[in-house]
Amino acid sequence: MRDWYEQVWEQAPDDPEPWAWARRRGWLLDELRAGERVLDLGCGAGRFLRAIADAGAAPVGVEIAEAALERARRTAPGAELHRVDPDGALPLGDNSIDLVWCSEVLEHVADTAHLLTEVRRVLAPDGGRLLVTTPCHGRLQAAAVALTRFDAHFDPAGQHLRFYTRRSLARVLRERDFGSMRVRAAGGVPLFHQTLIARACAS
Repeated sequence: MRDWYEQVWEQAPDDPEPWAWARRRGWLLDELRAGERVLDLGCGAGRFLRAIADAGAAPVGVEIAEAALERARRTAPGAELHRVDPDGALPLGDNSIDLVWCSEVLEHVADTAHLLTEVRRVLAPDGGRLLVTTPCHGRLQAAAVALTRFDAHFDPAGQHLRFYTRRSLARVLRERDFGSMRVRAAGGVPLFHQTLIARACAS
């Protein structure tokens, strides 16, 4: 898996604009507070890390690809960066993070339970929050995919390993003992939303 992502990032531009950049940046900035320690889980080339720093928070980034971290070092100088093993432990202390930003990452992860357990471990018990975005797979989206592009959407060689509905995303967060949770759909057009956004507290 790491080799595959290394190749992806080696071929990527130095500072690629993330998908739906303005909208996702707005969701992140609406949630974080100046002075907090904010983890960008799967930080890529570092655009969100730079936004975190510009908002007065302390950015921490983790990635599995060194090629991505090389870009992040240039994009967000001064950010605390770590390379992690696929499905490995996060190299951060217990209760050391105020906000985890996990945007368009969860669908790429094989062992969701392990990752969310690690997120829960590093979040501060008092005020720690998780903010997730992931593609939305509601009933109408599923029907449209089934009728028009099933093979392409569920390509076994594709990047997406998990496909979340509002209910299934809430369930996996509850199973990892997150509390005070809200999951909503956004983006796209009514009834055909592009994105699920989940906000959950550490306790």
